[in-house]
Amino acid sequence: MKYNEKGFGLVPEAFFMSFTKKYFTNTLLYNSQLSKGIKYIIMKARIEELVKLLNHYNQQYYQNNVSDVSDRIFDGLLEELTQLEKEFPQYILDESPSHRVGGTINKNFATVKHQYKMLSLSNTYSDDELDAFDQRIQKTFTDYEYTCELKYDGVALSIRYENGILKLACTRGDGTQGDDITANVKTIKSIPLKVNHPLLQNFEVRGEVFMPKNEFEKLNKERAENGEELLANPRNTASGTVKMQDTRLVANRNLDCYIYGLYGEDLPAESHSEALKLLKSAGFNVPDSYAACKNIEDVKEYIAHWKTKRLSLPLDTDGIVIKINQFSQQEELGNTAKSPRWAIAFKYESEAACTQLLEITYQVGRTGAVTPVANLVPVTLGGTIVKRASLHNSNEIERLDLHYNDFVFVEKGGEIIPKITGVDATKRSIDAKKVVYISHCPDCNSLLERKENEANHYCVNSLQCPPQIKGRIEHFISRKAMNIDGMGPETIEALFEAELIKDFADIYSLKYEDLIPLDRFAEKSVSKLLEGIEKSKEIPFEQVLFALGIRHVGATVAEKLANAFGSIDNLAKATKEALEATPEIGTVIADSVVDYFSDSLTFVALNKLKNAGVRLEMDEKKEQITLDTLGGKSFVISGVFENFERDELKKHIIQNGGKVLSSISSKLDYLLAGDNMGPAKLDKANSLGIKIISEKEYLGMV
Repeated sequence: MKYNEKGFGLVPEAFFMSFTKKYFTNTLLYNSQLSKGIKYIIMKARIEELVKLLNHYNQQYYQNNVSDVSDRIFDGLLEELTQLEKEFPQYILDESPSHRVGGTINKNFATVKHQYKMLSLSNTYSDDELDAFDQRIQKTFTDYEYTCELKYDGVALSIRYENGILKLACTRGDGTQGDDITANVKTIKSIPLKVNHPLLQNFEVRGEVFMPKNEFEKLNKERAENGEELLANPRNTASGTVKMQDTRLVANRNLDCYIYGLYGEDLPAESHSEALKLLKSAGFNVPDSYAACKNIEDVKEYIAHWKTKRLSLPLDTDGIVIKINQFSQQEELGNTAKSPRWAIAFKYESEAACTQLLEITYQVGRTGAVTPVANLVPVTLGGTIVKRASLHNSNEIERLDLHYNDFVFVEKGGEIIPKITGVDATKRSIDAKKVVYISHCPDCNSLLERKENEANHYCVNSLQCPPQIKGRIEHFISRKAMNIDGMGPETIEALFEAELIKDFADIYSLKYEDLIPLDRFAEKSVSKLLEGIEKSKEIPFEQVLFALGIRHVGATVAEKLANAFGSIDNLAKATKEALEATPEIGTVIADSVVDYFSDSLTFVALNKLKNAGVRLEMDEKKEQITLDTLGGKSFVISGVFENFERDELKKHIIQNGGKVLSSISSKLDYLLAGDNMGPAKLDKANSLGIKIISEKEYLGMV
């Protein structure tokens, strides 16, 4: 007989499985006659047995619509498992159905890089556009077929399995990385925690999390009874739910998930339709609504078939997803930077409704852009209540010939964002007054300006207009910028109202004694905020430059400017000509940067940042490793590389004295080609006589 480290004998597990079934309910025997070692083995066996049994019942119920046991028996077994796991936490399994009950608290959601990018789909709205897509496919293939699926209005999700166990679930994010919401996703009962299939071990699935319409209605009914504000629509509710901090609350929302994609190495399927069948057989919630289509005419029939039938589904849909079926053909067609070339989304015509305009309000964004918003008599549209719709700009108001109290036609753009598409002039009263766009900022009363060739009006009082200041602070503290933990819109509002911050630089002057007297600022939250502020001083210069919120300077442009000028002082002194000489920096960006540094208040804020120790120049280590090996040669990179992620490769080129461009032109020096490179860039490079090099050749250069 073998012994463990505690000296208890281990006997065959089969004996204890039968022993457990026979004697487990005999509490007296359990408490008095079993040695501690035997008790542990029996409890471990019982936990494993309960997990296996409950997961089987779950799959039968959620995948096969079969109730093998009553709710009372199921709940009793789940309660038994939960109690055993509390007493013997060392035996909790990753696939335990107790995870579906929730109970953990997630204060922060870690950022996770996608193993396979989550690209967005290009949209099409007519048969002619579908034919054009099909004709593009015909340029590459003569023998091919499509699969069609409904386009669900939910939250895109990526779920990774290792050895058949659910290990990671994350949001789409920016397509390259998303938020780790594994604990919340485990509460969704239709998602398998463990997959028992010989062909599926290490793989990834893509799906759409949604709140069924009946659950949404039930939730809103409860909120109405409690005097709480009603939720807008199922899609937004699902999106907010998957990011809740308390998994118990997520579990109570009864979310569901449809699976529509399989990813991995050496997949046991040659086509998308085969993969869907495989996932269905493995216990995933794959709708039966998909279909294989031999040609584009079959696709159009599928679209027509589901145009009205989709309205009876338990979730909202806004179109059809059309994909090339064979995986090998998908790979050959490749992707653009944002979308696959082998798939497209057909969008149905938006549902419209007629309602009355009550008033127009104006919102000021962080860039000073003023957006008119129509406030409407509430109307039901696409299953949701619409009260407001964007009017975009003064041109749109003029185009509509909008008058106060007009009856207007409202649609949901892409069936998500409400917009006014027209006016029923026959219902207009004789004395109705024409809507005239405001001339002054609704918040600070500054005169609005409209630049040549731009549709928007702007409040130019950028450093003193309250909504602009608060908007810039929100941008400054955001994850891609200064990433200040413990600070959000409510905190900013409270600090601004208390006159503790007048711009983003004032954040670094906050002290414990300033914060602790404020409402809802407990000692723990104050400490967390101050720690987040201190940690943000380590953020690299290119990220700080993005955080400043200079108009037209996004994260990519900020990185290029940081690399080109090295410090905020150099950038502030740069002329328009010097800025335009920087690769991919055009007149609009150059003008915006010059305007930003022409305001004296800008330097007041920058001096505060400098005195606080925020990084306003490139890291010395980065400058030391920057070489001139590539002598300013320009590169466009395309495809997948063996030794680098794309972002790493861009940095490597820059650090070795090269330039990275986004598009191919006659001035380009090299096209750096990886695997699965898109044919369009290759064709253009060849037509212009651009030298095409491999990753191996590039490494030889440096």
